[in-house]
Amino acid sequence: MYDPHMTDWPVRIIRSERRRRTVQARFNDGRIEVRVPASLDPTEESRIVEEIVAKVKRKHTSSRADLAARATYLARKHDLPEAQSIVWSSRQNLRWGSCTPTDGRIRISDRLAEAPGWVVDSVIVHELAHIVVANHGPAFQELVRRYELTERARGYLMAMSEGRTDR
Repeated sequence: MYDPHMTDWPVRIIRSERRRRTVQARFNDGRIEVRVPASLDPTEESRIVEEIVAKVKRKHTSSRADLAARATYLARKHDLPEAQSIVWSSRQNLRWGSCTPTDGRIRISDRLAEAPGWVVDSVIVHELAHIVVANHGPAFQELVRRYELTERARGYLMAMSEGRTDR
């Protein structure tokens, strides 16, 4: 079974006889409450609770960062166009970010919510550069290299990708 003491965020597991299939989690009173069916196999419960706790932590952490202010600052500092909008996305499972160049909308994976700020900044600069150049050619790479920690951030993201368990 999932051990709530293995995380720095207190977790309370609530087993319900009435609940048949669904699992629900929310941040409440300084801890994560996870509601699971009482009939759930302990091994399956552990896996599901671990996944849903990670999702709640990402959502809670990512909501505290002001992406719009960060993107505006980086655009001005590195002479790039400003995004029309920038939001955290829980649907970015294979990419760190995405941009719609035609309208300047940027989405950043909430998997980066706990990454160092300089890594998030690198992804933001990458997506801002896509507003100018849609592909990853030489002109695009030149824009991305305006951010001084680009190569370091790429290494960090490669290491994060290697540690993924959903492959």
